[in-house]
Amino acid sequence: MIVAHSVEELADGERTVSIGSFDGVHRGHRLVLDTARDVGGKVTVVTFWPHPRLVLGNRVELLSTLERRLELLEAAAIDETLVVSFTPKVAGLQPEEFAESLLRRIGAKVIVVGENFRFGRAAAGDAATLERLGFDVRVVSLLEGVSSTQIRAHLRDGDVVSAAQLLGRPPELDGTVVLGDRRGGTLGFPTANLAVAAELVVPAFGIYAGFAHGHRAAISIGINPHYGGEERRIEPHLLDFEGDLYGQRLLVELWRRLRDEQAFAAEAELVAQIARDVEAARAAQRPV
Repeated sequence: MIVAHSVEELADGERTVSIGSFDGVHRGHRLVLDTARDVGGKVTVVTFWPHPRLVLGNRVELLSTLERRLELLEAAAIDETLVVSFTPKVAGLQPEEFAESLLRRIGAKVIVVGENFRFGRAAAGDAATLERLGFDVRVVSLLEGVSSTQIRAHLRDGDVVSAAQLLGRPPELDGTVVLGDRRGGTLGFPTANLAVAAELVVPAFGIYAGFAHGHRAAISIGINPHYGGEERRIEPHLLDFEGDLYGQRLLVELWRRLRDEQAFAAEAELVAQIARDVEAARAAQRPV
């Protein structure tokens, strides 16, 4: 997949274009992408970074980094993605200005969007606006109950299975392995300390079963109450893994929430519980 960051980086020619934030590239997004591919021609996604809501001063916890979004779009067999730098200037464009300065310039012949698509200043533009401007527009009906907002709500509740059903794949933690307390190694269960970007949603505190780096994993999300922690930590223990992951990007799938985090009366009880968590992670099933 070709990734461009300006109109000039794209070759001339007609395109089938889909526009949106595509945060998480969930099942509803993929229906739009599938429709665009069915139209035929060179399929180009126009997406935005940072997320428009962040630029407009609203809080939003993202489901995926831009890097992961691009990987998922490539996996959906998209030919090109144009990443538009979303700035206050872009936010202030009238719908007609946005369409002419971007969509017309890249040769959009057919535009495929979800039925709730809005664009331009104050979200004043929609599919009808594009049709009025002469574009061939295909509107895709929403999948009932499938939205980035609902997926975020499930994750905040720790319901990773329901989130997976809407995503069409397990939810993920995407970050870089950094130095931690190295306490897990002394307990016999070494963990990777995962740093994730502040704008990403992190599920409810607890212990999860999942998968990372080719291995099943038991993942702790929380403050380590047994040791009186106060700072949130994300610590996957990769089963049957030996090696050094420091400095590497790690993508962690979350398959099932096992339990709440808790403090124990003695360290031996903590170790015994971790061993049970590891066995539960070994037996867990991928949700989709």
